[in-house]
Amino acid sequence: MKNTAIGVLVLSLCCLNTALAMKCGHNLVVEGDYKNEVIALCGQPDSVETHTEIVGRTLHFPFRTLDMQEYIEIQVEEWIYNFGPFRFKQYLRFENGILVEVKSLGRGY
Repeated sequence: MKNTAIGVLVLSLCCLNTALAMKCGHNLVVEGDYKNEVIALCGQPDSVETHTEIVGRTLHFPFRTLDMQEYIEIQVEEWIYNFGPFRFKQYLRFENGILVEVKSLGRGY
């Protein structure tokens, strides 16, 4: 029973496509890094897409005397690195110049 639980845990961890970091040669890129740091460590990405998103929330005050809506605009860049057929492609998402997500995609080419 214990071996089965450990096996399931290991298998589920292997199947996750969200990573916490990306390896470029001997360097490690982690969430929280800036765009210029990633370019210095890994070079230019193979693909870059840029867009703007509006993110908002509503602040509710006690007794509903006042509700305020707050919206901010964030600049989003989505990068793809293709390291070749022996490694997975990597997806990086930057919000306002800061790396917020690293995800493994399918095999490179």
